[in-house]
Amino acid sequence: MKILVVFFSASGITREVAHTLAKAAQADIYELVPQNPYNKADLDWTNEQSRTSLEMRDKASRPKIANNIDISGYEVIFLGFPIWWYTAPHIVNTFLESQDFSAKIIVPFCTSGGSDLSNAPRDLQKSCPHAVFKEGKKFNFGTSRASIAKWIESLNLK
Repeated sequence: MKILVVFFSASGITREVAHTLAKAAQADIYELVPQNPYNKADLDWTNEQSRTSLEMRDKASRPKIANNIDISGYEVIFLGFPIWWYTAPHIVNTFLESQDFSAKIIVPFCTSGGSDLSNAPRDLQKSCPHAVFKEGKKFNFGTSRASIAKWIESLNLK
């Protein structure tokens, strides 16, 4: 079974978890890179006029991705992101809407200072209704490879 870890990380925390997960799952890895990178002011969730605040308020917002990947050779895709406004950043929807996920297994994972996966799986499923979503998980910065490997094993993906 060919596995891919896809992730978006604004601050580096999700990147660290994604790399640990990819090693534990013996998976390929791909980072969603925004065409217009986010700067510190863009990420200021306390500013109602910051770029992320405006994007997340607009449900139709789809930030462009700078790089592409062909997912056709993968059966399982672990999809990682930080939680923004109780869901995934809209760039994740951009990715899901740009590919054919028919019969693919998607396993979401997130990082967050306080929130869990919240509405993210339900919201993401709307962007790729033909995929099979497995129960996801929230990880904290520094989660061990052994802990992640145990979670992967519990998914019974084979």
